[in-house]
Amino acid sequence: MPIVTVEMLKGRTLEQKRQMAKEVTEAVSRSVNCPKESVKVIINEMDTENFAEAGVLRCDKK
Repeated sequence: MPIVTVEMLKGRTLEQKRQMAKEVTEAVSRSVNCPKESVKVIINEMDTENFAEAGVLRCDKK
């Protein structure tokens, strides 16, 4: 049973997350030759204050 974890910043719509889960499931199912029903997708969303790039919090970027 493949389990895919997606880490992303908050802000996507429910429809965007639905579409991503669908497409990720299809890609994993196809690439490892398993039924779609066995693919699990976990979406972890984080606030911009909990993510930094090059030492700068995302919430501090302009």
